[in-house]
Amino acid sequence: MAASAMMLSASTVKAPAGGKPISDHLIGIFFEDISSSADGGLSSELIQNGSFEFSPIEHDGWGPGTAWKMSRPGHSLGNMLIKQQDPIHHNNPTYIRLEAERTREFKDYQGWRGFGLQNDGFDGISVKGGDKYDFSVFLRNAGKNHMTVRVALVEPQGWGKYPELLADTTLTISSQKWEKYFGELTPSKTCTNASLILLLLDPGAVDIDMVSLKPADTYKGHGLRKDLVETLAALNPKFMRFPGGCIVHGGGDGFWNTYRWKETVGPKETRKQQKNCWGYHQSFDLGYPEYFQLCEDLGMEPLPILPSGVNCQGSNGGWGMWPEQAQDACDMEDMEMWTQDALDLIEWANGDINTKWGRIRAEGGHPEPYNLKYLGIGNEEKISPEFNERFKYMYDRITKKHPEIIIVGTAGPGSHPGNPDYDNGWALAHELDIPILDEHYYEPHEYFMKARQYDSYPREGNTKVYLGEYAAKDKKLIDALAEGLYLLHVERNGDIVDMTSYAPLFARKNAINWNPDLIYFDNENVFPTCSYYIQKMFGNSSGNYFYGDCVSIENPDKSEGDGYLQEQSVVLDTKRGKLYVKVCNATANEKTAHVDLSRFKPKGKATKTVISGNPEDENNFEAQPVVPVTETVKATGKFDLRIPPYSFTMLEYRL
Repeated sequence: MAASAMMLSASTVKAPAGGKPISDHLIGIFFEDISSSADGGLSSELIQNGSFEFSPIEHDGWGPGTAWKMSRPGHSLGNMLIKQQDPIHHNNPTYIRLEAERTREFKDYQGWRGFGLQNDGFDGISVKGGDKYDFSVFLRNAGKNHMTVRVALVEPQGWGKYPELLADTTLTISSQKWEKYFGELTPSKTCTNASLILLLLDPGAVDIDMVSLKPADTYKGHGLRKDLVETLAALNPKFMRFPGGCIVHGGGDGFWNTYRWKETVGPKETRKQQKNCWGYHQSFDLGYPEYFQLCEDLGMEPLPILPSGVNCQGSNGGWGMWPEQAQDACDMEDMEMWTQDALDLIEWANGDINTKWGRIRAEGGHPEPYNLKYLGIGNEEKISPEFNERFKYMYDRITKKHPEIIIVGTAGPGSHPGNPDYDNGWALAHELDIPILDEHYYEPHEYFMKARQYDSYPREGNTKVYLGEYAAKDKKLIDALAEGLYLLHVERNGDIVDMTSYAPLFARKNAINWNPDLIYFDNENVFPTCSYYIQKMFGNSSGNYFYGDCVSIENPDKSEGDGYLQEQSVVLDTKRGKLYVKVCNATANEKTAHVDLSRFKPKGKATKTVISGNPEDENNFEAQPVVPVTETVKATGKFDLRIPPYSFTMLEYRL
């Protein structure tokens, strides 16, 4: 390393002495479809159960008609039938046949007539006046007459009153084969509780499936909800782990409910929908093409996680009465299927268009390879002999054919030293020389304030740590600061910890399965937590060198265990020519930090960002009391920095 910082170009610098090389992709995100994060969330689809595939297996009382109700203005008469004969695709077997008997308009019905269906979306359909919305549906004429279908976006006015029309279009249906129809709706005003109505205007019968309404304005035109993706983009994440989580290996339901990536890559009408282990429906409108496209749009490395032939130990009462009976393992002869799924995924992501799966990717609209580098096998399974045998089978086959792919293993749930799964997971990692091992733990904030476990991790061997799921068990400022203290510790150990991701990522306001989450939302709003802003600061201050001797804190407060309640980090990004100083104070005591950056020769201006408040402050649906405050300050080589009580401070320099 050079003895002093030297400018190489407008953005590249050499690292001065005293730095330790660390991972420059420490902060990523983990997306799991929990708390309605996909349907009704990141997917921009506004219609619930548009494919009529809801089932009582998923929820008592659910069925094909869930989220729909009959609409018959003008005293129209008709019938609704649930059908599965000759569907659009065998993966999407259920559709609705509407049979209209009488559709004439009666006096004083304000132009409304017809027989059909109404959908209120997810807690109402939220639309903006003047914006365009793309409608599509598969229809088939089931009778002899040409049929006219009116598609109307309306604002309900209450019982006994006719809805206010916001936008409508009409479709003429003549074909007795399934055809896809399109329309554009532009509402006349903003409405947060709109409904979509489909009405047959003539006597006759029409088959209906795959009803869809999406805003035309989605993130980069790729079908995802714009404000939610923008909130993710602001984190500047370096990778995304997906699709789970518990849903990868069947959650608590068994192998039948395992996530099958191949069933999510075709056209939407061919994707096989199923129960989500968190108790609701997965339409797979958000599937592997959308995950990979999101990674490409945000400059993230994709990290897909695949089943390992062993299902979740939460099955069969495994978290409770019979844990020793919970984990099911497939027969070893079935491991070829699971392994081939992994090999086919690599081909789908990286193969050229002359390969089978590369051609399928290209036919889906992405001819260029995605350049997949990482692949996870398993998700926090119990590290049993059965798991070890199946993991080894997959690991050996995949690495032999694709040595370029970085395999991520698992250390099981509760990844703490002394936990049997943790110990067994690390033993397997060292035996196989697994490149990265995924650790998970959720703890009260006191744990993150006192634990500094990575300081003592052995550096021999090649296995790095991926802290794939972690969070303090609340969402107050003190919890976020505890996570900040811990991330400074992780950053200091960025030579052994390669990646981290907070979990869970998203939660819909009225459909929460887990607390806390990083980002809450409803149909119109996004509600970032205090932890979100800490993650954002770390995500936007990544670098490839750590300096531990540039900041000293006067009289730091010692916590129980190994941690201090004030921590600091100095990180240099030589590729972009940026330097970051981060200091966290998780106490009521104001502190002073002595900062010496003279070796970096900073000049000009620096950006200072501070998060502070009362420790019990919490960003919620009513108020956001904790937000970063940013100012511009003079850049100097040596100075004293005031550290407010209960605060996180970051200084950013351009060298």
